[in-house]
Amino acid sequence: MDKVDLDQILRDLDATSTLDGLQDIIAALRDGFGVDHMVYHWVDSAGDQYGCGTYSDEWVNLYLERNYLRIDPVILGCYQRFHPVDWKRLDWTSKSSREFFSQAVKYGIGNQGFSIPIRGPNGQFALFTTSHNCDDDTWADFIENHSRDLILIGHYFHRKALEFEPERQSDQPRALSPREVDAMTLIALGYSRAQVAETLAISENTLRVYIESARFKLGALNTTHAVARALSRGLIVV
Repeated sequence: MDKVDLDQILRDLDATSTLDGLQDIIAALRDGFGVDHMVYHWVDSAGDQYGCGTYSDEWVNLYLERNYLRIDPVILGCYQRFHPVDWKRLDWTSKSSREFFSQAVKYGIGNQGFSIPIRGPNGQFALFTTSHNCDDDTWADFIENHSRDLILIGHYFHRKALEFEPERQSDQPRALSPREVDAMTLIALGYSRAQVAETLAISENTLRVYIESARFKLGALNTTHAVARALSRGLIVV
């Protein structure tokens, strides 16, 4: 990430007090990562949509006008998952999906994408998406190098966005998923990350996703802080 100072981006997010500020930051992120687009897309429990990003107004208006939310393979696929998803792993085989993809490419969305599902406690669902037009090898290298930072930014962005939508927040603490509980429990017991990944039969990349997700749910500064908070709240027992 040659052109992006991650710490500065996170500080800018913390300091932002307007939706226009979020729009400026997401545009700067797109430029810094050197990709075509970055987008934060929210779908609440009532099906209402909200977001900001760098897609053209023409594409956003078409998406809403044709209610593409119903057929968008990214939305449908990510809603069933908790892990970040490379668009190539989604089901694009139906006629409606192929037509949707063709339209998206026509409007400059890009042929590659990486979407991070983020969930709220009351049925809310959000995505932080990066998309670009390039070949598969170039995209694979980009995801390998930047996926962890994108996950971190996505969750920070979501947390900040919620401050501008108070009716979408909940006073209840966010529960950890069963896999997050397993991961944090083993870490609390002193397992190394490699040992935790082996015990849970997952990759270390997947483990990092669980740990980062748990950390943000707990509002923790780092993994040690997250373990301490999980223990103090009775979310894990060792």
